Amino acid sequence: MSDIQNKIIDIIAERLDKDKASITAESNVVADLGADSLDIAEIMMDLEDAFGVKLEEDNAEGPQTVGDIVAFIEKKVAENA
Repeated sequence: MSDIQNKIIDIIAERLDKDKASITAESNVVADLGADSLDIAEIMMDLEDAFGVKLEEDNAEGPQTVGDIVAFIEKKVAENA
């Protein structure tokens, strides 16, 4: 597991009060982990702070699973490097 993936899982687990072991790359943040729109907004802010990237909040078809989020953040970090 990459450092980025570990950090993202840490952020999601803390924000949603979930056990990190229960979060996998295939976990859907809404359907599987129970995040609501406020949770999503807070997670996005946490990710922006943690990785120094800007995320678009109006993208309804954005990353849905933890793996999608990891790939998205890795791409954003690479673009900003």
